[in-house]
Amino acid sequence: MIGIICAMQIEADGIIALMENKKQREIAKMTFTSGTLNGKELVVVVCGVGKVNAAMCSFAMIQNYKPDCIINSGVAGSVSEKVSVGDIVVAVNVVEHDMNTTALGDLQGEVSFPESKVMYFNCDEKIADKLFASANKLENTRAEKGTIASGDIFISERRKRIKIGETFNALACEMEGAAIAHICSRTEVPCGILRAISDDLNENKGMDFVKFCEMASKKTVAVINDFVNNI
Repeated sequence: MIGIICAMQIEADGIIALMENKKQREIAKMTFTSGTLNGKELVVVVCGVGKVNAAMCSFAMIQNYKPDCIINSGVAGSVSEKVSVGDIVVAVNVVEHDMNTTALGDLQGEVSFPESKVMYFNCDEKIADKLFASANKLENTRAEKGTIASGDIFISERRKRIKIGETFNALACEMEGAAIAHICSRTEVPCGILRAISDDLNENKGMDFVKFCEMASKKTVAVINDFVNNI
């Protein structure tokens, strides 16, 4: 079974519309829809905004559905000149940019576990390669692979975005991916992170975010559909 965790309802609806044999189940006030897509078993859910929601959703999915892998998709803001609005970023790894125990001697973004410390949570290499290949099939869309930074802060200021990009050598920032990869790492479930860039370092004045989300959801749904078909 493939688990799909979406940031946007419109995105989840796009995937669910393609599915057959659908069943719904509510867990912790989140609606999980299971069924089949391209002959593969799938479960889809919208996690809500932020790292705690994303972590709770991931763990609930793993405990109740035992997926072979989890894919997280949604939108993100650029923190690098390498990507702009409408581009797709596939994560090779993710980092919690707002994790800060530097007063204790740790590095910014470093997460402490009983047995070790981790800054970057790796995405599954094969999944990232397949997502990237699927993204490259989209017309008029540039795809990049790299680091995505996550935190419980909506970063709109250009200066702060540039700092995140430089500190973690990241391409994009959002609010859920690293939490999902964190849970997947600890539970040994392979994961992939997919993002459509909603705004870049040029501030995007005049951008209609609602219309962009419609466009972005079509892109990410197409990538996921192709990924599922070829996995």
